[in-house]
Amino acid sequence: MGNEIIFGYARISTPAQNLDMQIDALIGFGVKKENIITDIACGATEERPGLNSLMEKLRSGDRVVVWQLSRIGRGLKHLLTLFEIFDHMGVDFKSIQEPFLDTKSPEGRLMFNIFGSLNQYQREMNRERTITGLEAARKRGRVGGRPPGLSKKLLKKSKAVAEFYKSGVPIDKIAEFSGISKPSIYKCLKHEGVKLYGPIKKKNTKKSNKNE
Repeated sequence: MGNEIIFGYARISTPAQNLDMQIDALIGFGVKKENIITDIACGATEERPGLNSLMEKLRSGDRVVVWQLSRIGRGLKHLLTLFEIFDHMGVDFKSIQEPFLDTKSPEGRLMFNIFGSLNQYQREMNRERTITGLEAARKRGRVGGRPPGLSKKLLKKSKAVAEFYKSGVPIDKIAEFSGISKPSIYKCLKHEGVKLYGPIKKKNTKKSNKNE
């Protein structure tokens, strides 16, 4: 303990806009300029290099500060996932424009717990609808179900794994949170149709030629 960092995150939708207001607010809150990470991306865009970089830097005890909630989230579902990730990581969160969203306060912790419960509820409802749909399809003679190679355990976790990944959480940390291996994580991402941010490095299995 003692090495905790306060990170700031700011985002604008287009280069024509200006980050200065958000950055000034973050600095005024106490965030060092070198710890402010920015993105230029519209609200619905999944590709956010800055947010991905932020998630990789975070450690337990750190704090994330934003000027406004809409700057970091792509939507309610994405926000719920981020809040759940921060809670798992032991990272505090603060929105300057929404004072009730401050996990260092009892009210903020309550809000985070509510958000976490909502996210869990949404996953359970999705799972229930999937099961109901499969049962209805079977009655009509359509088998459906998971593709070969995806176990029941992975099927239950694949949606959460996909949300973690799309939120910028590194594969190592997803494996830690979910309790499944990296290869299984990639299977889940493929199953959910998630586009990988970068190429997967494969081991060189080509045998060396001693005569060369």
